[in-house]
Amino acid sequence: MSKTILITGAATGFGRDTAETLALAGHHVFASMRDIAGRNRAHAEALRASGIAVVELDVTNTDSVTHAIAAVLAQTGRIDVLINNAGVAAAGVSEAFTDAQVQSMFDVNVIGVQRTLRGVLPAMRAQNDGLIINVGSILGRVTFPFFGLYGASKFAVEALTDSFRYEVSQLGVEVVLVQPSAYPTNMYAAILQPEDGHRVQAYGEIGTIPGKMFETFMGIFQGENAPNPHDVAVAITALVAQPKGERPERVVVGQAFGADVINDQTQSVQHQVVEGLGLGSLARLANLTAAIAA
Repeated sequence: MSKTILITGAATGFGRDTAETLALAGHHVFASMRDIAGRNRAHAEALRASGIAVVELDVTNTDSVTHAIAAVLAQTGRIDVLINNAGVAAAGVSEAFTDAQVQSMFDVNVIGVQRTLRGVLPAMRAQNDGLIINVGSILGRVTFPFFGLYGASKFAVEALTDSFRYEVSQLGVEVVLVQPSAYPTNMYAAILQPEDGHRVQAYGEIGTIPGKMFETFMGIFQGENAPNPHDVAVAITALVAQPKGERPERVVVGQAFGADVINDQTQSVQHQVVEGLGLGSLARLANLTAAIAA
């Protein structure tokens, strides 16, 4: 069945590919991005040319989020799926990132998710139905040296996803998480690096490790067995197609680096915690369709 889907950060990378893949699957997709009349104009025009609707949405601006969601609802009357894909990556000596850089990244990766959730949930609650897919990272479960600040933002998305899943489970809304591994996308190519070069230099040889890691990753990305970024679009499209109530809480896409093991171990502990609080019912999606029919 065709669904109305809003996806953030859809100009390039995972977002663009996912928008196009979902549209090919027959869904009514709204690809959102910043500055559609400026730097993203070519991307917006290309998406429109392929029959995909484009909407201006800056996840760091509450008014922009509100207006974008209102525009979609004005055209369709509902939003069935929100895909929180917009994100900024960062890697380098953690001490050398300025406060402003970290604040900017968290504004996109964490607060941006909160903004879009606040924007779309009133409509989903009113229709007693909805699916939210947050795009996290395996680095929200395991930590690579020099990727800790980015990982911290994705650890935060893990907590947001779990809490929202419980809080809206009885209101007809399902919340799941996709955890991609490293893939050759524009996000990786445009990775944020620390501005405080003096602090990087103070680390001596250790400060050169991030550059060597980039070289290793780029070698993998350009190799014969390079990971295919389309894996993420396929995984998200499969989640959208799955019946309500049967979707997994998390899906790892690509090389897991142990994130899948941590997912399995954490899930049972997390469920015990919620049961121990006397809130076990929140861990199970309510069957509102049956309740309304009764």
